[in-house]
Amino acid sequence: QVHLVESGGGLVQAGGSLRLSCAASGLPFSSAPMGWFRQAPGKEREFVAAITINDNNIYYSDSVKGRFTISRDNAKNTVYLQMNSLKPEDTAVYYCAAATERLSFFATLSKNRYTYWGQGTQVTVSS
Repeated sequence: QVHLVESGGGLVQAGGSLRLSCAASGLPFSSAPMGWFRQAPGKEREFVAAITINDNNIYYSDSVKGRFTISRDNAKNTVYLQMNSLKPEDTAVYYCAAATERLSFFATLSKNRYTYWGQGTQVTVSS
């Protein structure tokens, strides 16, 4: 059974930083493209960042590019999202997700192409 467990969320002031972690089990992690998505109240779940296998390709949404960094540690079956210069508009529940096949660029950005999801972790940025 596949489990993705996020941690590291919390309340932070604007301009601060948080590091999210997502520990995976029950899947061949090193061959799974991994993504981070977020969902604010009343909004659709949106793409934040993704990292393909072997770190060959890393993608970010325009809204977080230059502020967030995604990385993975295959030895620990964990994917991270380092979030710096946080803004109130970054407030959302953040989810990590795992795909089960290689994804094209456009597929990587789509939440529909990810098979497994974590339960989410709340990030709140105060102004």
